[in-house]
Amino acid sequence: MRRRGSLCLLLTWGAVLAGCGPEAAPDAMPVGLEVTLSRAVASQVGAYQVAVLKDGAKRNCTELQRTCLSAQVESGALLELEDADGKSGRTLRFASAPGGAAMELAVDVPVGRDYALVIEALSADTPTRFLGSSCNYLREVNAGRNAALVAAPIELTEQACDPVFPR
Repeated sequence: MRRRGSLCLLLTWGAVLAGCGPEAAPDAMPVGLEVTLSRAVASQVGAYQVAVLKDGAKRNCTELQRTCLSAQVESGALLELEDADGKSGRTLRFASAPGGAAMELAVDVPVGRDYALVIEALSADTPTRFLGSSCNYLREVNAGRNAALVAAPIELTEQACDPVFPR
């Protein structure tokens, strides 16, 4: 059985979350993560897509943020993730809170080292469009307590690419 660590993503305009709500298991303290997004574009965001890449130190976050992750990496380079409801996949999508209000996302990530975490902002339109992303290095994910991480800001850089990874 593969060991997993909890990663708490907090999408908010406020301060970094110290924990991830009262449901957080005491033996699996989450990594706190704050993502900032300009309020001017918050109404355009319909969802966030989260992915974690292996070999994070070999990745260039500046390059990864320029266009859809699906146009740059094969799905095999992504770790299998699981959300709080037990849904799993190489990417997880979470609906945006209305008007950019605070929202918590709980994601289980395999315990390990050297990851790159990418959070993509996706449009509310159909078909979904890529609006921008945040790339962050995760040196280590432990089964126990994890250090807090403040995510890089998401800047609006709309691209004409499909953010959906082939299944």
